[in-house]
Amino acid sequence: MRKLYVEILGNLPEMARDEVKAMLELGGGEVLGQDYLFLKVGAPERALPFLDRLGLAHEYGELFVEADSVDDLLQKAKEMEWPIRGTFKVDTETMANCRFNVLDLPRKLGAVIHSQGFRVNLSRPDTVVRVYCGEKLYAGIRLRFFDPKDFERRKAHHRPFFRPISLHPRVSRALVNLTKAQRELLDPMMGAGGILIEAGLLGLKVYGVDIRPEMVEGAERNLRHYGVKDYELRLGDATRLEEVFPGKEFEAVATDPPYGTAATLAGRRREDLYRKVLESVYRVLRPGGRLAIAFPASFDGKAEAERRGFITLGRYYQRVHKSLERYFYVFEKRT
Repeated sequence: MRKLYVEILGNLPEMARDEVKAMLELGGGEVLGQDYLFLKVGAPERALPFLDRLGLAHEYGELFVEADSVDDLLQKAKEMEWPIRGTFKVDTETMANCRFNVLDLPRKLGAVIHSQGFRVNLSRPDTVVRVYCGEKLYAGIRLRFFDPKDFERRKAHHRPFFRPISLHPRVSRALVNLTKAQRELLDPMMGAGGILIEAGLLGLKVYGVDIRPEMVEGAERNLRHYGVKDYELRLGDATRLEEVFPGKEFEAVATDPPYGTAATLAGRRREDLYRKVLESVYRVLRPGGRLAIAFPASFDGKAEAERRGFITLGRYYQRVHKSLERYFYVFEKRT
């Protein structure tokens, strides 16, 4: 087992942590501890491709040093052989709970590593040594940085078929990962296809349904634009999925239902629609399969889902703006 770290994002920290846990469950690893937004992780090599899927993470890397003081960190750094590839630089992340004075630490740690024969390059290093300051001090080597620009390029206003109401691509990806999907994913209320784009880019076969023809056509344009090829999109009703996909049982479902206009709800009352969608998804989801879904805070998604046979695995609050507060849920169908 390798000792790793994951730096999660702070906007939905509980959801981000559980996304990491879900990916580690697929890869045979586990979260060993947490220090603010820093997760200590134990994982085998086969877990790395699953960590590469993360949406609500800043980066992950190999963890080499855990220390109780600056002097302790520097002493441990002197005693180890650093696996530096090419040139390096030291970056320090001072978290909100940082207890130490780390102002001069990059220079001091850089000198320790330089003394082992490695060259410093502050502008274009081959290796980034990361130091995190929280309740303790941690030092490791970055393995993967999740560039925000990659996600920004897939935001709603950059897509060929544009609808302003859409989840951020990072959140869409996290919903996909929280289902633990490995082969396929269904979005029964796909809209412009934001969740399907993220699932498709992870190599999953994606299935999408929408009751509006323009959304089916637009989602296909978006999927093609981002290079997603393995998909099935159908015009249909999310409350009657067994008729849209006769005899089909799905591994995982993720969706962000519409929150309110008569057009998006196809003339139905919002709460009634949500209840019927939960029932329909339950019927087409395989036993043990997961549903990740968003509901406005006024709708008790936990109680309604459990009434229909689901088990609640996660619930995460987000305030979008003054007129919209919502929860993201992760449910599992009983086996």
